[in-house]
Amino acid sequence: MKVLVIGGGGREHALAWKLAQSPRLQAVYVAPGNGGTALDPRLENIPLTDVVALRKWAQQEKIVLTVVGPEAPLAAGVVDEFRAHGLRIFGPTRAAAQLESSKAFSKAFMKRHGIPTAQYETFSDSAAAHAYVERMGAPIVVKADGLAAGKGVVVAMTAQEAHEAIDFMLLDNKLGVSHNEGGARVVIEEVLTGEEASFIVLCDGRNVTALATSQDHKRLLDGDLGPNTGGMGAYSPAPVVTPEIHARAMREVILPTVRGMESDGIPYTGFLYAGLMIDPQGGIKTLEFNCRMGDPETQPIMMRLKTELFDVMMAATGGTLDKVELEWDRRTALGVVMAAHGYPLNPRKGDAITGLPRETEDTMVFHAGTVQREGIILSSGGRVLCVTALADSVKAAQQRAYEVADQVRLDGAQFRRDIGHRALRGQA
Repeated sequence: MKVLVIGGGGREHALAWKLAQSPRLQAVYVAPGNGGTALDPRLENIPLTDVVALRKWAQQEKIVLTVVGPEAPLAAGVVDEFRAHGLRIFGPTRAAAQLESSKAFSKAFMKRHGIPTAQYETFSDSAAAHAYVERMGAPIVVKADGLAAGKGVVVAMTAQEAHEAIDFMLLDNKLGVSHNEGGARVVIEEVLTGEEASFIVLCDGRNVTALATSQDHKRLLDGDLGPNTGGMGAYSPAPVVTPEIHARAMREVILPTVRGMESDGIPYTGFLYAGLMIDPQGGIKTLEFNCRMGDPETQPIMMRLKTELFDVMMAATGGTLDKVELEWDRRTALGVVMAAHGYPLNPRKGDAITGLPRETEDTMVFHAGTVQREGIILSSGGRVLCVTALADSVKAAQQRAYEVADQVRLDGAQFRRDIGHRALRGQA
């Protein structure tokens, strides 16, 4: 049996790495993959990204299961294309993926179905958007309505920052946003305060299974300072998601979303990621939806998953997720992202990476923005690696991850030294 993972980031490396642990699989392909998947003898890179070309290749190779990692192929309708030809694929359809690809769609959906979220307005006219900021004041959040690789959100602490973000997104498009039909739009919403958590589930259209909890670190610098990024590190489990909050998230956010999509005639299949803001009283609001696993949350979560991912994916694509019981390593997994010089605005590419350690039972370096050329691993993106470790406590996992990260040589590398600090504060 042969499996295909679509994508080339750290999330896809982790998914492919986990799938390859199944003794029943003959081959695990990654399209297009990266330098890390090229290094792994259990994986094989396929240099394809076009949706139709991927479908034809999957048919030709008799691929039994395809798992989609990133947002772009989902928004391009890869699931619709594969299913139309009778291929088994895990991910949402193009219509369902609007929960992520259009902030305006997802906010209107949440409002319609009574899912708790921040108050907001949507604008395509920059003058109206600027006037709204003047009226509401700062701090305020400005979000691009379209795919922006995790960088289309600005938490503006001053009105001037908000005005700049509006011009960035509506006039200049300096963030490289993929606009939806109708052109550039922004969603402007109130700032929510509290602690963020990533709540990720698997959906088969009707049944839902929650993955282990995790927490991401979005800001570039220690102490949660600096610009927002796609994520500088994560750990699992996240102590902030108590059993009570877990139950609330399922009851108030996840199940109403899955039922709402079903009632709207867009049944949801695939990974569903809800970014939650948890206030000090334990109330929750939905910051955003992603139609995929988080990156870098996937890496620690996959380190902890003991159940065979292949079996889980087959159940999820067969409508039998209710028969699956996930088993987790009790230990903490913590991942530290090593980002390129100049990230997030001007990441440098082409730097050689040396000192990469071998995988061990409790450590793994997952590749994201890397490429292999003539036997040398080079940086090819903003977030380059995610150094992940398993240990008995957050402190021990943090220590182990940094021991490994300090062995890796990448000129100009940026990485935070405090991943897991919130959980450590809770343990103190």
